[in-house]
Amino acid sequence: MTTKKALMKLTAFAAAFTLTTGAVSALQGTMLSAAPISANAEEAYTTGTEGTLKYMKYSDHVEISGGDLSATSIEIPDTIEGVPVTAIHMNAFCGYSSLENVTIPNSVTDIGNYAFNMCTKLKSVKLPANLKTVGIRAFEYCKSLSTVEFPDRVVEFSSKVFDGTPWIEEQRKNGPLVIVNGSLIDAQDAKGDVVIPSEVKYVAASAFARNMDITSVVYPEGVYKISDNTFFYCSNLTSVEAKGATAIESMAFAYCDKLTSLKLSERLKSIDSYGFSDAKGTATITFYGTRESWDAVEKSASDQFLQRATVVFEEYVPTSETELKKGDANCDGQVNIADAVLVMQVATNPDKYAQGKSELSIKPQGEINADVDGKKGLTNEDALLIQKFKLGLITSFES
Repeated sequence: MTTKKALMKLTAFAAAFTLTTGAVSALQGTMLSAAPISANAEEAYTTGTEGTLKYMKYSDHVEISGGDLSATSIEIPDTIEGVPVTAIHMNAFCGYSSLENVTIPNSVTDIGNYAFNMCTKLKSVKLPANLKTVGIRAFEYCKSLSTVEFPDRVVEFSSKVFDGTPWIEEQRKNGPLVIVNGSLIDAQDAKGDVVIPSEVKYVAASAFARNMDITSVVYPEGVYKISDNTFFYCSNLTSVEAKGATAIESMAFAYCDKLTSLKLSERLKSIDSYGFSDAKGTATITFYGTRESWDAVEKSASDQFLQRATVVFEEYVPTSETELKKGDANCDGQVNIADAVLVMQVATNPDKYAQGKSELSIKPQGEINADVDGKKGLTNEDALLIQKFKLGLITSFES
């Protein structure tokens, strides 16, 4: 198992543990601080200080790892020693009970697990414009946090990011699904049969976890995965349709004993070996694709849930929603030069940018979107076609 995959699985188990026990403090400073959230967890780094801030410096980026515990205001710079600050390390400011104000620069793309957990005096936060991911319980128990300003893009939120804040409590009053700019952050108050709106492009890890009131969920095809712990212990859940999913992640359906119907498609590439952990039911899996496509899905041969399941095959017909995503390599809802650049990076530097290699890697959905030349695999030809589309030299992609 690669370092990145091992860390991701550890993170998923940590989230599942807290969902089961409610334990938070026991995890902090132990296994959750075992490794940085850098693009390559094995890459060498040096540590240093900038004013009161502590940091970890890599060859191409800096992660902020802590500061003055008694600080009331923290301003994070966008560069340190000429290197961009792109991440706030897990636990960086966890428990900073005096912190009232924080300024996060737009260079930051990742906020780690528990980064601002239990900052009880923090009243507002403006998330940076280029933010991509926010880790487990990053702002949980910020008991004064009533205002959150989000970037105008889809952000991938992990488990329970805003639990225990006035902000999430207020959002829940507005409806059972808390959706911000295409990200479904929370669904704890959802009931019965749930159809996720087509505007949603990402469903947060643990979004429905421990919701005993939902019976079925339909994903829009624009959502590319079922995240860690999404339906953890949803004991009355019987049916899920997720034809756009390319991955089912760790503990996604753990303890879903009544799950009897799954609808998936040939876009599915992997099922984590713990995806159906302790799910005791027997399901019919309707797979929209061929048996060959199903057999090619990366999955555990010893998965008992899958062994019990009956798989039936139907023809897969992509929807217009799926087609509109062609060319969108970085899954931001747009087709532009940034997509072409990412494809060229995948083609020329696969060890860093190919799927699953690092935090900078192209996502499974992005790889599907970006393969526009009708040939298997991403090449510079795909990048060229995306550039031509952006410049108006072509109006569509040939399939």
